[in-house]
Parts: sequence; C-alpha cells; structure tokens
Amino acid sequence: MSLSIEQGAELLARVRSSVSQYVVGQDATVHDALVAYLARGHVLVEGVPGTAKTLLVRALSAALGLRFSRIQFTPDLMPSDVTGVNVLRDPARGFEFQAGPIFTDLLLGDEINRAPAKTQSALLEAMAERQVTVDGVSRPLGEAFTVFATQNPVEHEGTYPLPEAQLDRFLVKTVMPYPSREAELELLARYDAGFDAERLTTAAMPAALAASDAVALRELVEGVRVAPEVRVYVADITRSTREERMLSLGASPRATVALFRAARAAAVLEGRDFVTPDDVKGVTPAVLRHRITLSPELEVEGRTPDDVLEALLARVRVPE
Repeated sequence: MSLSIEQGAELLARVRSSVSQYVVGQDATVHDALVAYLARGHVLVEGVPGTAKTLLVRALSAALGLRFSRIQFTPDLMPSDVTGVNVLRDPARGFEFQAGPIFTDLLLGDEINRAPAKTQSALLEAMAERQVTVDGVSRPLGEAFTVFATQNPVEHEGTYPLPEAQLDRFLVKTVMPYPSREAELELLARYDAGFDAERLTTAAMPAALAASDAVALRELVEGVRVAPEVRVYVADITRSTREERMLSLGASPRATVALFRAARAAAVLEGRDFVTPDDVKGVTPAVLRHRITLSPELEVEGRTPDDVLEALLARVRVPE
C-alpha cells in the first residue's frame, strides 16, 4: 500500500496523539523515536528510572499496530536468551530452533547497559543486518524490526558503558528528562481519574493504524528530496565535529549518513517531501550526541555533548 505525504502526516499525527494518552510531557522523545522508526533506525533512550522509558516503547508499538517484545537486561543474561537456541526435543527429528524474543517488530531492550558487553553485542548483527545467526544458520527478522534500548545514566551503580561499535548502530540517542511541573500535575490528574501504567498491558492499548500502514510509512522517506546545498550542510556539521578541539572523537561518515536519513524522516513528520536546514538542525543532537567524545577537560568542567553541538551549529553556515 502506497501513501501520499499528506496521508502519512495524518497517520503519524494519530500515532503521536495515541502515545500522548499514556506518556505525558515527553513530546521531544516521541518525535525522536518516530524519526528513527521512519528512517529504519534504532533508538537508544536514556533517562533515570521512573521517567516512562518502557511505557513509551509499549505505547508506540501499540499505536503502530506492531508486535512488541521485551528483554530485561541483567548481568547474567546470555546471548542465547536474546537470539534463541537450538533444542533437542525429539532425537528422531533432530534439533529444533526455539526463537528468542528478538523475533518481533519492536524490541525493547530494557536497561541494556546492565548486561555485560558480550550480551550487548548479541544485538549487533540484528541491528546492522536485520538477521540473527545461530549455529551457522541465518534467520531474517521482520521488515519492521526496530530496537528500542533503554539505559540508565552511566554513572549509576551496576551499569556498563556500551561499546562504541554498538553505540554507532543506534540512529538516535534520545534523552528523557524529568517532566515539567505542568506535565507532572497532568500525570497526577490522570492517576486520580483511574489511570495506572503498572496495570496497563500492550493489548489494552488500541492501535492507531494497521501494521501495513506502519510499514508503508517508512517508504515515504525514500521519496523525500534533499537539495545539494542541504546535503552540504549535513556534511559540514559532521565534519566540524572532527575539527573541534573540544572533542577527542568526532562523528564518523556513518554519522553523516545517519543525519541525512533522520532529516528526511523529520520532513515526513512535518508533512513535507523536501528537507529544510531546520530539519537537519532539529535532529542533529539526537543523531550525534552518542557519536562524539568530549575531551577530558570538558568532562571535568561538566560540559555535555549537547553543549558542544549547540556551539557547532551556531558556527556552521546555514544554506539560504
């Protein structure tokens, strides 16, 4: 089924409205998550416990009408717990593959940085190639397969930093802050009216659209036009991170492509078939914040990647 840009924007507005019924005051995070989904990318969601990271992914999968699976990452989680394993049920029939929870549409890897690197790396092939190899046999994942991994800030006890190779596989890293005062009061009002996120199941959340529409939405991104001067702007942003003295590691060429893809998806969210410089600027923090490394001096000063990216965006020339 093919959709027009106008139809796609209308469907996406319904998805955002559906998610907002359950997740209050996190509009920027919902935007980042939809950008990544449309661009066929994966999402890393960071926030302290209790900021509705898990609820966000459950509500989004329900709204898109897609299958949902959740893995709670723990220090003793094995790679086979993620991908699946061959089991000998009947000696006459040989081994039978028992699929792991990764065989779904939207996979929630909850608190991914509480598992050791070996288990975290079990996701790498799935994220990069959308397939899983067990005992030498490769099995494809679904067309809508997307990883939404949540993590607590790395300074929290019991967390492991994600390997750089895996961080680079996430199209965006979005940060869920504490909600505003108004949003928190709205949350209390909803609980007073009977809402309870802990009793809510994904099955109880109505779908805003059919799964076939959710897949068709991704096809719209391929038709979004990017003018040559906007392509130059994308490249200039990522290249500026490599020349910045305040960074010990700049963004890779893969990051340049990721910024390009995310900007096209952002245009679809706005109901346009062309990318503007504002689209690029708007997705830059989410696409690059996990792909750059601050110098030790800046870390001591308490600066963040977003601080550096804001300064860089102010210096890079914006096309007319």
